[in-house]
Amino acid sequence: MVSIHLYGKLRRYAEQSSAAGDSIVEAEALENEQVYDFLERLGFDIGELYTIFVNSRLLTSRTKMAPFLGYQQVCEDDCLCWELSEVVKDGDRIGLFGEDMPALVA
Repeated sequence: MVSIHLYGKLRRYAEQSSAAGDSIVEAEALENEQVYDFLERLGFDIGELYTIFVNSRLLTSRTKMAPFLGYQQVCEDDCLCWELSEVVKDGDRIGLFGEDMPALVA
């Protein structure tokens, strides 16, 4: 099972969409399914996504601040490249942020 944690306006995809609670969608990944195909299969509008984390590491972001925020990264070089070919595995946790939340600083 893969847990998809939704933030900002993307919370509407979850059953619990209140900002006061956790907005999580859980789904099974198909064998060798890549992030792009997984999210598209679940009905997410890929064009609406702004930043994606996989297991608390930055996969990609449309914000130019990403390299300066110091996040651990899935990608080795350029997380501004919208590359969603990472294979999703059972137990993964994916964080999705929309355009209304372009930079999350913890």
